[in-house]
Amino acid sequence: MTTQDINLCIFCGARPNFIKVAPIIRVINKLSESDNAHKVGYSLVYAGSEDDPTLEDKLFDELAIHRPDAYLGVECENLNELTGQVMSKFEQYLQANSSDVVIVVDDLASTMAAAIVTKKQAITLAHIAAGTRSFDITMPKEINRLVIDGLSDILFTAGFSNNSIANKEGAELSKVYMVGNILIDNIRYNRERIEGMSLSDIDALAGLPIKEGNYLVFTLNRKALLADQDNLEKMLRVLSETAGDLPIIAPLRDSAVQVIMSLSLKKNINLHNLHIVKPLGYLEFAYLTAHAQGIVTDSGNVAEEATFNSIPCITLNSYTEHIETVKVGSNVLVGEDAELLRLALSDMVAGTWKKSGIPDRWDGRSAERILQILLEHH
Repeated sequence: MTTQDINLCIFCGARPNFIKVAPIIRVINKLSESDNAHKVGYSLVYAGSEDDPTLEDKLFDELAIHRPDAYLGVECENLNELTGQVMSKFEQYLQANSSDVVIVVDDLASTMAAAIVTKKQAITLAHIAAGTRSFDITMPKEINRLVIDGLSDILFTAGFSNNSIANKEGAELSKVYMVGNILIDNIRYNRERIEGMSLSDIDALAGLPIKEGNYLVFTLNRKALLADQDNLEKMLRVLSETAGDLPIIAPLRDSAVQVIMSLSLKKNINLHNLHIVKPLGYLEFAYLTAHAQGIVTDSGNVAEEATFNSIPCITLNSYTEHIETVKVGSNVLVGEDAELLRLALSDMVAGTWKKSGIPDRWDGRSAERILQILLEHH
């Protein structure tokens, strides 16, 4: 047997991708430390630059993985330009570095670029979080998803709904594997560290009038929500009024803070109970959301983690990539509708939320399944 059974190239296009590939890297490292017959080599490649401010050392420490082995150094706002640059630089990387399988995650423009290049180089392509669809072809990410899934040799899905989408679109059953939600692997891995924390350990919350189980968490990132100021005004009023005296902790990026603060001044919105804090580290945010009374978010990842933690969650979107969070889990979709938000928030504040469970295979062992399948395929 050769020293290495399989050589993986793990491609990340943006910060959230590292959170989803970390469990795979940890399983590979664990395998290399054991006397297991399988030897797995890997390289971690990032589309961006080494000095990207979103890639703080703390993130890699908390995920227990090292920083990328290679940086493509692509930085541009225009998605078509970005796609072209990633294709050019990733092609050079693959030509210089032998890989048996390229692993990509999610649905970014850079992920699509990496997927196209992988197949042009005749290398096996594996897609984690495959089969997610909004069925809105006007969304750039929807096009990315269709292309990535269409090119992938192996599709790893988080749930039954994702499986059925992949199969309906013509993917052979033999190449679609329901491995569960890989985000949950991180929660399981870090459970002791998270449970050993308290609110007082989070510096950003110092001096805030909150105690465990008696606050809401609010996150807002989607450009469409931030751009529609008339609707955002209605939603902020509903959020503040319906929460009453319940503190709302909002870890927000500067772009969202600027929009919200200028709107509240211009329209005289009373945000007395909204406490804006700087974005938190991975573990800090995991603790904050796991001990909230409820969460209001526009992030699918936040809703998935809320489902695992059985925390009531309202998603400001009309669809979710993982319908299990709604059908089985603690998530409710209200779209961008202020009145639906008011109704759901009233239930959340009153403590009359629906009963929820944890979807099948959201057990923290997705990465182990993925690696086993890749070894069997090779």
